[in-house]
Amino acid sequence: MAPVGLLPDTPLVNVLLVIVATGFIWFGSAWLEESAEQLSAYYGLPAVVQGSVVVAVGSSFPEFTSVVFTALAGAFDMGVGAIVGSAIFNVLVIPALSGLASAEDLESSRTIVYKEAQFYMIAVSVLVVTFALAVIYVPAPGEELVGLLTRPLALLPLLLYGLYLFIQWQDVGDHDAEGGGAGVAVGREWGRLAVGLLVILVAVEQLVGAVESLGHAFGIPEFLAGVTILAAATSLPDTLVSVRSARDDRGATSLGNVLGSNTFDLLVAIPVGVLIVGTVPVDFAVAVPMMGVLTLATVLLFATLRTDLSLTTLEAYGLLASYVLFVAWVVAETVGATNVIRGG
Repeated sequence: MAPVGLLPDTPLVNVLLVIVATGFIWFGSAWLEESAEQLSAYYGLPAVVQGSVVVAVGSSFPEFTSVVFTALAGAFDMGVGAIVGSAIFNVLVIPALSGLASAEDLESSRTIVYKEAQFYMIAVSVLVVTFALAVIYVPAPGEELVGLLTRPLALLPLLLYGLYLFIQWQDVGDHDAEGGGAGVAVGREWGRLAVGLLVILVAVEQLVGAVESLGHAFGIPEFLAGVTILAAATSLPDTLVSVRSARDDRGATSLGNVLGSNTFDLLVAIPVGVLIVGTVPVDFAVAVPMMGVLTLATVLLFATLRTDLSLTTLEAYGLLASYVLFVAWVVAETVGATNVIRGG
């Protein structure tokens, strides 16, 4: 949507907004990545922790704040389909693009595979269990397979993210830093990090609004736009950060950002919105099939990263093909050709 009172809300203006916002996100993500790298060097953080916590939380900041703002406005909607659609995009498309951008095979590591990827699979499982508990113990009156996600239940994913941060903190303590941050201007880098976050936040807000307006203008169904177009739009900061890291031959940071961002979105962004609102309905018939697809996508990424601890060009194209199949399935659900998502 065009800035209120400044530009007309027309398809041409919204296309221009998409282009301009993408440019600002590119610059903001560059500042975010560079400042995070400098600060990680100064504080002696491992590359995996840099990608999965510092950069991941930063690049997920727009999604987090959008959840908070809508909750404060009293218009918070769980939107499980759109959230999981973004996570599937992150798992399949971003590693593929990073692998294609890398000069050689995108290097993984045992830490990425056996800690980050496996913990992310646990995060997906815990969120499904949380939804199931809502359906079992707080069912919505008169609704089948719909539960009410309450504040006490929302604490379960947050507690798991606390465990995740504890594990990362332990890894920092075990890490033997190489001492490359002696000349870092800490205050300036924190300031650049904050400016990068602000630029990304404003640009993504305009980008998502423009994409929504284009979707309405061209008659794109809301479910289809949510799990594909809007998912890709909100994942743009993660995409740019990961691709740039891969191009600089920092595979651990690139892959850590993907898995860390998804972990943050599932275990923090959703529960914080619930804590603000108090009660959010969860349609289990929609949530479970989408979470099942996300689990399959995560297992596929796990398998490709484990083979020789790298992501080859062929495997990258395989991930992209898998995402195309996912989009085709979503289109089939939208037009009624399939009926896997019973509550969609």
